[in-house]
Amino acid sequence: MAAHILNMDSYERKAHFDYFRSLQYPYVGVTVDQDVTSALRFSKENHCSFYLTILHAAALAADAVPEFRQRIHGNQIIEYSECPTSHTERTGGGAYCYCTIHHHMNLPDYFAHAEEARSNCRSKGIAEDDDSESFYFISALPWLHYTSLIQPVACNDESNPRITWGKYEVSDTGRVIMPVSVLAHHALADGSHIARFYDNLKQEIEKLYSDR
Repeated sequence: MAAHILNMDSYERKAHFDYFRSLQYPYVGVTVDQDVTSALRFSKENHCSFYLTILHAAALAADAVPEFRQRIHGNQIIEYSECPTSHTERTGGGAYCYCTIHHHMNLPDYFAHAEEARSNCRSKGIAEDDDSESFYFISALPWLHYTSLIQPVACNDESNPRITWGKYEVSDTGRVIMPVSVLAHHALADGSHIARFYDNLKQEIEKLYSDR
């Protein structure tokens, strides 16, 4: 995984960067009902995890938006070539741990890598891996089909995008709909970048039945 520091002298959003960093809560987020019909059908037909299918698609969708790969690093911006996911994994008794997964591989290899990571993380507890700056923070609320979500952040310079999804439901038209939320640091990303993520997620789900 490569990374480089942006040249702030030529950075077009420098004024936005400075302004939103001055705010106490500089985050922007939305929740969108995503059509996941193809993803659910794919996971059932191939006897694979629906959760991991969505996680892989969401990670690739985020990586395709450069602003989602950017992090505030002091007074600079560092941009990663790709970003692993760190998701919450239940350990029993209401507790959970964090699980780091890399995703730039084909789905069969990804599923094998992810299942191994899920098994290994349960002995680690809530501690993140050392290099958490590059991560996408992933959560799920499979018990609720929600319409909005408020997410915690550690401080106003924490710039890891947060992607969360809830319980899927079948709509009146027979499509499977699932709420997907994104929270991003407004110093790095605007609404157009978030919209691009959702467009990419739709495309990644549609690719499940292409020759991948």
